[in-house]
Amino acid sequence: MNTPICDFVEHYVRSGAVRMHMPGHKGHSDARSQLPVEAYDITEIEGADELFHAKGIIAESEQNASDLFGCDTYYSTEGASLTIRAMLYLCCTRANSEFKSTCAGSSSSRPWVLAARNIHQSFVSAAALLDLDVTWIFSKTSSLLSMDLSAEEVREELRSAKENGQKLPCCVYLTSPDYLGHILPIGDIAEVCHEYGVPLVVDNAHGAYLKFLEESLHPIDLGADLCCDSAHKTLPVLTGGAYLHVSPAAKEKYAITKEKVKQALHLFASTSPSWLILQSLDRVNKILTEDFRSRLLEICGEVFALKTILRERGFKLFGEEPLKITIQPRSYGYTGSELAAILRQNGKSKPIEAEFADMDSIVLMVSVNTTKEEMQALKEALLAVSGKETEAEGENSANKNTQAPLPTLRPKQVMRIREACFAPFETVPLEKAEGRIAHMFPASCPPAVPIVVCGEKIEAEEISCLHFYGYNFCQVVADQP
Repeated sequence: MNTPICDFVEHYVRSGAVRMHMPGHKGHSDARSQLPVEAYDITEIEGADELFHAKGIIAESEQNASDLFGCDTYYSTEGASLTIRAMLYLCCTRANSEFKSTCAGSSSSRPWVLAARNIHQSFVSAAALLDLDVTWIFSKTSSLLSMDLSAEEVREELRSAKENGQKLPCCVYLTSPDYLGHILPIGDIAEVCHEYGVPLVVDNAHGAYLKFLEESLHPIDLGADLCCDSAHKTLPVLTGGAYLHVSPAAKEKYAITKEKVKQALHLFASTSPSWLILQSLDRVNKILTEDFRSRLLEICGEVFALKTILRERGFKLFGEEPLKITIQPRSYGYTGSELAAILRQNGKSKPIEAEFADMDSIVLMVSVNTTKEEMQALKEALLAVSGKETEAEGENSANKNTQAPLPTLRPKQVMRIREACFAPFETVPLEKAEGRIAHMFPASCPPAVPIVVCGEKIEAEEISCLHFYGYNFCQVVADQP
C-alpha cells in the first residue's frame, strides 16, 4: 500500500523549498520539541482538561492568550472557519432574542448581515446553516479577492436600512486584511457601527501578528467587537490553530460571556480537538512574550526594504500588510502564475513556493520564522527576473498577458442562501449554466473566495469570470419536475 500524502510531504520537506506561504512556522521546528509527534498526540485524559468546558490547563492557557491580546481569547483547533461560524451564531442568537417580541412568526424575523463581498466560503456555509440573509457590499472593481470600503459607505447602508423601516443587521462583517494584503479603515468603520448599535465582526485570519507591531493594527484594538485570527497563517503555530476574540466593550454591551462563546464553538466543532494544535497554541504564548516583537520589527524592516527595491525595479505591488508581498506583474510582462513558476524553478537555488498566484497577482507570505537566508534567496530570485516588453510598449511584443478586464460582478440573489444550499443540485458545463441558480459553490483554496454564492443567478458575466479562474463546470439548483 502506497502513502501518497506522506510521500509528497516528505519529498517537499527534503527539497528544502523556501516557504513563501502559510503556515507561519515555515517548517522550522522548535528546538524544544524534537521527539516523535505521535508521543504528544493525546486526548482528554485525567488532568488534561476539555476545550469546550475548560477549567484547568486549557483555561489557564487561554487566559495567557487573553492577556497577550488584551481581550477574551478562545482557542480553535479547526481554523478560523470554526470561529467564523461561531461569531455569526453569537450575532444571530442575539438578534433573534432582540427581535423575538416584535417579529415573531414573520419572515422578517430572520436576521441578516451586511457583509463586504470578498468573504471566505466558510461565511457562506455559516449563513446557510444559520439561515442568515446577506446584503452584500460589492467591490467597485473586478477584483474578487480585495475591495476597498469606507466608513461612509457602511453608514449609507445602515442609514438606508433604518430609513426604510428595516431592522438593522445583526452585524457588519468585514475581511481585513484581505487575501491580497489590503487593510480596511477598521477604526472609522467601527465608529459608524457603534453609532447604530450594530456589532462589527472582522475576519482577521491573515493578521494575528498585527497585534504585536510597534503600533497595533489588530481589529480588536481598532474597535471591532468580534474578531477571528488564523494563528497558523502568520504565527509559528500548526495548521488549524486559530483564535476567537471578544472585545471588552462587546463583552459588556452584548453580554457575550465565556459560556456563550464556548457553546457557539462547540455547536460546530469536533468533540476531539487536536492536542498537537492546542500545544502549538500554548507554546506560542511563551514565544510571543520573549523576543517575538523585536524579531517582528526586524523582519518587517526587511520586507519593507525588499518592497522598495521591487518598486524601483518596476514591479507593481499591492496592499499595506507589512508581512505580505503581493505583486501584480502584468506591467512587468508576466502573469502571477508565470512568475510563480519562475520562482518555483529558481535556477540552481532552492525552489521558492508562493502562497497563491493567478493571472493578475502572486502572493508571498513572510513571517518571523522566515530566515535571512530565505529572504535573500527571495530577493535574488525576484531581481533575477527580467522585465518583458508589454503590448502597450511595442507592436511586435510577444507578450500575451494583456486582456480585457473582467466585468465587475453584482450577481442577483433569487433564492435564499439556505434554501439553495439544501436544494437538490446537478453539475453542468459552464456553457449550460447561464440563467440557472447557483448551488453551494466549492471555491478552491486558496483563496476560497466564492465567485457566485448559492441562491444567485448565474449570468454571462459570472460564466466569464469562472472560466478566467479555470472552472469548466459548476453546481446549480436542479430544475423541479
